[in-house]
Amino acid sequence: KPCGRRKPSGGSDRKAEAARSTWGRCRSEGSASSRLVVERLAEATAEHEGRGAGGRRDAAEAGDPLSSMEGSGELPGPQPPHPGDHRIRDGDFVVLKREDVFKAVQVQRRKKVTFEKQWFYLDNVIGHSYGTTFEVTNGGSLQPKKKKEEPASETKEAGTDNRNIIDDGKSQKLTQDDIKALKDKGIKGEEIVQQLIENSTTFRDKTEFAQDKYIKKKKKKYEAIITVVKPSTRILSIMYYAREPGKINHMRYDTLAQMLTLGNVRAGNKMIVMETCAGLVLGAMMERMGGFGSIIQLYPGGGPVRAATACFGFPKSFLSGLYDFPLNKVDSLLNGTFSAEMLSSEPKDGASAEESNGTLEEKQTSEQENEDNVAEAQESHHPPEQETMEIVSQDPDYKESKERGSKKDYIQEKQRRQEEQRKRHLEAAALLSERNSDGLIVASRFHPTPLLLSLLDFVAPSRPFVVYCQYKEPLLECYTKLRERGGVINLRLSETWLRNYQVLPDRSHPKLLMSGGGGYLLSGFTVAMDNLKADPSLKSNSSTLESHKTEEPAAKKRKCPESDS
Repeated sequence: KPCGRRKPSGGSDRKAEAARSTWGRCRSEGSASSRLVVERLAEATAEHEGRGAGGRRDAAEAGDPLSSMEGSGELPGPQPPHPGDHRIRDGDFVVLKREDVFKAVQVQRRKKVTFEKQWFYLDNVIGHSYGTTFEVTNGGSLQPKKKKEEPASETKEAGTDNRNIIDDGKSQKLTQDDIKALKDKGIKGEEIVQQLIENSTTFRDKTEFAQDKYIKKKKKKYEAIITVVKPSTRILSIMYYAREPGKINHMRYDTLAQMLTLGNVRAGNKMIVMETCAGLVLGAMMERMGGFGSIIQLYPGGGPVRAATACFGFPKSFLSGLYDFPLNKVDSLLNGTFSAEMLSSEPKDGASAEESNGTLEEKQTSEQENEDNVAEAQESHHPPEQETMEIVSQDPDYKESKERGSKKDYIQEKQRRQEEQRKRHLEAAALLSERNSDGLIVASRFHPTPLLLSLLDFVAPSRPFVVYCQYKEPLLECYTKLRERGGVINLRLSETWLRNYQVLPDRSHPKLLMSGGGGYLLSGFTVAMDNLKADPSLKSNSSTLESHKTEEPAAKKRKCPESDS
């Protein structure tokens, strides 16, 4: 502790000398003791590290990757994929992205995929994370594209304006044959773009914006860069709207988002959907519900179309709450005349028809195989004639018996699937008969009025419903019918307006091309029907009240002439 300075006395001098002598002895003896302390510390450290290494070995043997990673200081290797892993696996559905173009494919080994005039294989995609960017190399293989560090901003040589640039096609020194030769040599697209820039006589005279636009255009043409992304409602709806809008009734992605919001689609709900949009609306509902709750899909024709639903790649657990029911049986379900025999009659007819088609096809294939065998036997002159006759006579019998066995297995498997489908239809009918659904969504190419008026009976009160149509006139008629029928409130007919913007430094503006329309939505809520219309006295009272409300007051009539005068 600090203390005030005092004049040292004789006793203090003796104490200081004693302390110095004691410190000198400690220093002479301290070398041996310090070595002993260091040895003991080293032994303790080694023992501790040994226990830690043993614990890490035990943890590694027990399958704990974190403990083994801490001691080794190395990054863990690729772990086996689990359901929550965001890595691409064989058999997964993915979406290929190039600029603003999308395509949904299934990952399969040695399967050639064509996308934007490029063909390649998806073998090297397996094991990588979603969102990885690949480059198409020679032989159709995909290689991960390494991110190059952009050089420091240098002063670009650019012109002030483009008034002196003439687009006569003579500014580029490289010809198409030269570019093709570069491609044949295996030169990457990035190097081709660089050579195009160097051989352009007008590139340096363009403005900085024009140079960026030129580079972007050439990269899009010559660089084969593809990004693999995970399917989602937004990506698939953009893909369908850009590539095949007719399959989804020209439903834009913002309209689909409005449908999911107005329909209150959430986990745990019991929803009814009737759509002819290739299963896109169904897949969007399943994604938002996350496998919790139940969805009853009403389909026209022989079976539901779920091409877009398959592109989502949902696990099997999501399908446990998905039911389908034929639309032509809805009236019988409402009237109370529905029975299980009505479902069991249809599959038999379909099965017999398919079986007859299958037998015809099998007969044709067997006849072709027999003809091929006869031709082969006639062409081969080495074996004797008796052996060829035996081969020709024995092969058809053997193949027929084999075909009979495979045909029996096919029929049994078909019957089993039909029985499972029949059970699911009965379960769907039971769910519909409860008439307590939490919402209704209709998006079909049929007229919405008869569909909505019949399906609203399955929805519980105070629940939302949404109807989509490409045109507004059918929804106006549906609006009028619902007002006459009653039992609904908060009816609203809406159309969303969407405009895309280009966001770039110093040149952000709306895009020149925009969508003309994304369809119309009719939404509302169901309420419990009262007996107002059934009671004539109440109806007369209500009509008189309405007449009193609409009639102009007498006082106001008297004031009108005064104001005129």
